[in-house]
Amino acid sequence: MSPEERRAGASLAAIFALRMLGLFLILPVFSVYAKTLPGGDDLAMVGLALGAYGLTQAFFQIPYGIASDLWGRKRVIVVGLLIFALGSFVAAWAPDMTWIIVGRVLQGMGAISAAVTALAADLTREEHRTKVMAMIGSSIGLVFALSLVGAPILYGWIGMGGLFSLTGILALAGIVTLLKAVPPAPAPHGHGKLPLRQVLGDPDLLRLNLGIGVLHMVQMAMFVVLPHALVNQGGLPAAAHWQVYLPAVLASFAIMVPAIIAAERKDKMRPVFIGAIGLLVVVQAGLFLFHASLWSLALWLLLFFVAFNVLEATLPSLVSRTAPPAAKGAALGVYNTTQAVGLFIGGAAGGYLAQNFGDNAVFAACAGLIVLWLAVASSMNFPQRRVAAAANHTA
Repeated sequence: MSPEERRAGASLAAIFALRMLGLFLILPVFSVYAKTLPGGDDLAMVGLALGAYGLTQAFFQIPYGIASDLWGRKRVIVVGLLIFALGSFVAAWAPDMTWIIVGRVLQGMGAISAAVTALAADLTREEHRTKVMAMIGSSIGLVFALSLVGAPILYGWIGMGGLFSLTGILALAGIVTLLKAVPPAPAPHGHGKLPLRQVLGDPDLLRLNLGIGVLHMVQMAMFVVLPHALVNQGGLPAAAHWQVYLPAVLASFAIMVPAIIAAERKDKMRPVFIGAIGLLVVVQAGLFLFHASLWSLALWLLLFFVAFNVLEATLPSLVSRTAPPAAKGAALGVYNTTQAVGLFIGGAAGGYLAQNFGDNAVFAACAGLIVLWLAVASSMNFPQRRVAAAANHTA
């Protein structure tokens, strides 16, 4: 990658990481804090407070993506981060659960994922785009693992109000990073008519959107039951789960790198992509058959994170290369909306299946979804790198 591409990738990954760190720090301790607030004994209110963020994210990703196509990526990202910061400070001040929910709704309205990934695509050449998406995806996985370690410590020091305030401050730091470190963005496409029909009806984009939806359904459904499995079958107390998550995430990054290099430099996107989906099937089958020990659970988690991180890097790269250039932000908005819907459905369905049919029903359902995705993805047209395409045309 060129120095400018490395700077773009690192700075945009930092913006994502700053924003997601603030969100992830809240998750491990929020249910404990909620009990100290009026309305916090109502589990439905607690669930709504946690889920409100994802719901508004789902509604606002497409409008933000379209706006970034029309008026520019950086302008939209700044507005989104300001709204997210406002929601964080409202939640920090909140005297009861109702105001916490208001703050979480505002946080979700700062739906910048589509604009950030579209900007990353704008600032990188096709042959390096998956590596930049991998940098962004890896930063999210890393801060998730770190938050499991740091959240209880920070909560003890500064409380939940302090964590929400820190979330707002990190969002404002993201604005500074965007304006000072990210290279200049290309000019917006203006107010011309965008080919939205192509975005919504393109068969390959539909396959990619199905993929990200399934991937995050599976992720959420798995993590409904895996923490209990680590306690009950693995004998690992909840406070020590980071000892499995953190090494698995870090090791998966190292294993992922050769796959990303093969996909980009050697134009092996199809086998890498299809292979990662197939690995997810193996993981679900393994969890279904062998999850009675800590070591087996750790192995399946490691393999899951390898496949997950490869797909998190390749999916948005493929969307950006498949979408019409004038509607790249809109296409990534649809993609991120599908991701948010997948998170919501996966959590709800995983909880229902685990409650009524047991852990193995969750793993079986996840395996079935992934097999369906594998069948759909196998017929997808993978965009060639421009260099490879030009060579084939010359030949």
